[in-house]
Amino acid sequence: MKVGLVSPYDFASPGGVTDHVRNLAKALTHIGHPTQIFAPSSRRHTDSDGTTFHRIGTPVAIPVNDSVARITLTFRIANQVQSIVQRERFDVLHFHEPLMPAKPMTLLRLSTTANVGTFHAFSRSNAGYYYGRPLLRPYLERLHRGIAVSEPARTFFSRYFPDFPLRIIPNGIDTSVYRPGLSPIRHLRDDKVNILFVGRLEKRKGLGDLLRAYELMRSRVTNARLIIVGDGPLRGSAESFISRHRLPDVVMAGFVPNFVLPRYYDSADIFCAPATGSESFGIVLLEAMACALPVVATEVPGYMSVLEPGKDSLTVRPKSWAELGAALVILARDPELRRRMGAAGNEKAQRYSWSSVASQVVEVYEEARVAARDLVESNVHNAV
Repeated sequence: MKVGLVSPYDFASPGGVTDHVRNLAKALTHIGHPTQIFAPSSRRHTDSDGTTFHRIGTPVAIPVNDSVARITLTFRIANQVQSIVQRERFDVLHFHEPLMPAKPMTLLRLSTTANVGTFHAFSRSNAGYYYGRPLLRPYLERLHRGIAVSEPARTFFSRYFPDFPLRIIPNGIDTSVYRPGLSPIRHLRDDKVNILFVGRLEKRKGLGDLLRAYELMRSRVTNARLIIVGDGPLRGSAESFISRHRLPDVVMAGFVPNFVLPRYYDSADIFCAPATGSESFGIVLLEAMACALPVVATEVPGYMSVLEPGKDSLTVRPKSWAELGAALVILARDPELRRRMGAAGNEKAQRYSWSSVASQVVEVYEEARVAARDLVESNVHNAV
């Protein structure tokens, strides 16, 4: 099959959906399904890991759900999109967040092939879905099959569109890239217990709670170090907190490219994910688990769909920095518990390999092609 993957988000900026699309393209190509990517990009030359990339539109930053979505809002891309689709003749177009403006909706409206949609998001509510249902339903009806990346993502979407079925297929990870035994970052491997945070520095990722938890932890575990990987709008306030509270041994690593990131995981002893909510899955959890790290995380629905507290992780209530600090102290003081939890997490992570995920996605593609063909035949029959 020839597949087109469609994303609404800036392909030049780090993000869960972008990483999903990039890795799914590689996995599909590897198993014999040539794949191309459609996405907006803030850079003219965008790294797509060798996959054919169609830069459609220039993204703008829109505040969404305590985060920032970088999407293109113009619908004046129809001619460019249509010429590509007509030339390439895809067997399947796979839309990620298909009801996001403007590119997925434009491409979905123009598509004449089998259409699949994956829904990644989770939130307490969505005003766009609630008030926009009459406008969005015709686009939804053009999808022949649907996927959700987790049960929380499916439940969230079904609250607004209960009649549209979604099959759960999780995010994947490259277990050949994220694995134990890689060369660590040299200056981070000493006698300290390293706690690693990976994520965009924005409110919903909970870095403020982690800094408070680390301050508490340092009063009990003096040989701890906090490593913060990522960048974002709260970097300045995080650095200010560290300075005001004189927090020792905090490494602000900033943005780390994907080819270096696994070495940071392999330089750590504990992974911490303190998100305050709105996480539909938590791919960083699987990356850490694949590297045999024990996890301390908040009990948000997306994380709890992956974790087994007491087996591969310790979990605490969101926004409870004191509980977060106590959990970090427990793991920092118990290397054997860290080893057992890390081993359990590594075993689980193997079930999320991209080869397994891609095979499940291909099954949905086949179902969508049959459904699209049946719909065409039904329309021809009715016309006669």
